[in-house]
Amino acid sequence: MMTRRQFLDAAAASTATLAASSSAKSYSQIMGSNNRLNFAVIGLNSRAGAHLSSLKANKANARISHVCDVESNILKRFAAETKTEMGEAPATDKDFRNILALREVDAITIATPDHWHTPMAIAGVQAGKHVYVEKPCSHNPAEGVMLIEAQKKTGKLVQMGSQQRSSPHTIEIVDKIRSGSIGRAYYAKAWYSNVRKSIGFGKEVPVPSTLDWELFQGPAPRQAYKNNVQPYNWHWFKTWGTGESLNNGTHEVDICRWALGVDYPNSVTSTAGRYQFKDDWQFYDTMVTSFAYDDAMISWEGKCCSGMKYYGRDRGAAIIGTTGTVVIDRDGYEIYDLKGKMTSEFKVGNTTASADLVGRDSMTDAHFANFIAGIQKGEKLRQPVAQGNVAVTMLQLSNTAWETGRELHLDPATAKVLHDPEAMTYWNRTYEKGWAPKV
Repeated sequence: MMTRRQFLDAAAASTATLAASSSAKSYSQIMGSNNRLNFAVIGLNSRAGAHLSSLKANKANARISHVCDVESNILKRFAAETKTEMGEAPATDKDFRNILALREVDAITIATPDHWHTPMAIAGVQAGKHVYVEKPCSHNPAEGVMLIEAQKKTGKLVQMGSQQRSSPHTIEIVDKIRSGSIGRAYYAKAWYSNVRKSIGFGKEVPVPSTLDWELFQGPAPRQAYKNNVQPYNWHWFKTWGTGESLNNGTHEVDICRWALGVDYPNSVTSTAGRYQFKDDWQFYDTMVTSFAYDDAMISWEGKCCSGMKYYGRDRGAAIIGTTGTVVIDRDGYEIYDLKGKMTSEFKVGNTTASADLVGRDSMTDAHFANFIAGIQKGEKLRQPVAQGNVAVTMLQLSNTAWETGRELHLDPATAKVLHDPEAMTYWNRTYEKGWAPKV
């Protein structure tokens, strides 16, 4: 197992010597020899299925040359699916560091557990790759700052997977809101509802032969393997996940602040708890969090164990202004006057559901198309990491407000908590020795 230092040394050596050692086949795949970018998809469960679908939709400009996962059974299954969907078999590897050392890989997509997002993305841009990273782009606020710094230093593109930023109807209605269609927008309420089940109480068991548990943990402090963590429940453990607010709230809170034209708030409050079940789940199943600005506010309500809809929607946002309200989700929008009468609506024609853990859709196709055009043509990214990280940090601070049990007052320029040393201890995390990301 390579250490981070050994990986960086190997990557540097690879870059210096590849011109002399690469095969003709490798050179035929290097960007510039044709119009298709070589993508490596890393972390192959759940959301990676949408990465595959969207790269297929952009097949004229992209191919999947490599796939990577720490679970051999998932790796084998996804590689077979990639061959079927893309028409060619990708190379496989369980260790992403081997892939980053390859010159022919132009870009990576990251759909791993949250604790890997920033360390892997930083390693990616430092190895000369463009990066598409799922939300949240970081596990804690300090990582978001580091990733933005690494992106600026290397000049490589980093797109965060807030795919609704590339939704045509969302772009249209946000432009209308900011142009005054509902007067001055001052309040945005977002929500998420689902019917997640209990994860029970895990038992320490031998690590499955199909899983590289050491590499799964990577930068996270080491702990014994339990049988209720993989392949999805890591979301609900603080070592690897960030809770439902970051898992899903990131999307709509980002839409809210986009519509209102705001960045970091002045203060954050949060009330949350684990009410539906008693089990190993370390976060909340229900949260109400609010962000206050000088003349506006945003709130997000998460109910991931209750499927009660608002406005007939599993998830969405209501943007309230001085002359009306816009209700928007991934399937369309409605405009209401001050008395609640609908005056206009738009529907995409299909329906999404919060129970869908993959999310193959036209928004993601468009978001990948934008990322690819950014690499090939210099097109402006719809969700560059510096922009996407704002909503991520806001909701990480919601978690901190929940953990500390009090309102947090922020420096709106940096999002750092003012006059509260205890709250600032949540700004960073402890890393396994030798695995801390560095810029």
